[in-house]
Amino acid sequence: MPRAVRPPRRYDYVDDGPAIYVDSFATIRREADLTGVPADAEKLAVRMIHGTGQTDLTRDLRVHPGLVGAARGALRAGAPILCDAHMVASGVTRARLPKENEVLCTLSEPGVRELAEQMGTTRSAAAVSLWADRLDGAVVAIGNAPTALFHLLEMLLDGAPRPAAIVGCPVGFIGAAESKVALASFAHDHGIDIPFVTVHGRCGGSAMTASALNALAQDAE
Repeated sequence: MPRAVRPPRRYDYVDDGPAIYVDSFATIRREADLTGVPADAEKLAVRMIHGTGQTDLTRDLRVHPGLVGAARGALRAGAPILCDAHMVASGVTRARLPKENEVLCTLSEPGVRELAEQMGTTRSAAAVSLWADRLDGAVVAIGNAPTALFHLLEMLLDGAPRPAAIVGCPVGFIGAAESKVALASFAHDHGIDIPFVTVHGRCGGSAMTASALNALAQDAE
């Protein structure tokens, strides 16, 4: 390792890692309104806020009442995590996974680009089609592409195996809000009740989605 020397300190800031961690979560609990969050999902909400810096996130947060139990039970049983983006997969803290669960993103698999052209859709959506034989009982995490979430829901309507839980937080200006409405109303509209967490509106992203996965993987804050 090359020799490194800390530069002279010129700013007043906290530089104790463990203290930053503890104080961050304490700040979130002081500033965020958690009253509408299911009791077993409180740490999920806190960690999602921690990953985004948005203490008002709970205004748009929607958590299925069975989400935490379903996702955590699936992971403890060894279920894989299927991610729409490599950044989501990279954000999963492997040490928190209860069974060294596989974290899979098929976006860069051979043939995905050609499959997208054949289907007339995005690569992200086409990559979801490659999950078909892994979906049953899996934990799905979509944090980037609204088309991936829409495609997943259409697969389920077409009879695809049902995942144990869906973290659906795609970000963006085109289709993101609409895809999350479709997820939240999926059971009501189609009678297919799959536990989920989402954040309504345009916000979302890899950090938020990975934070949710890390919270679901282990109860410890």
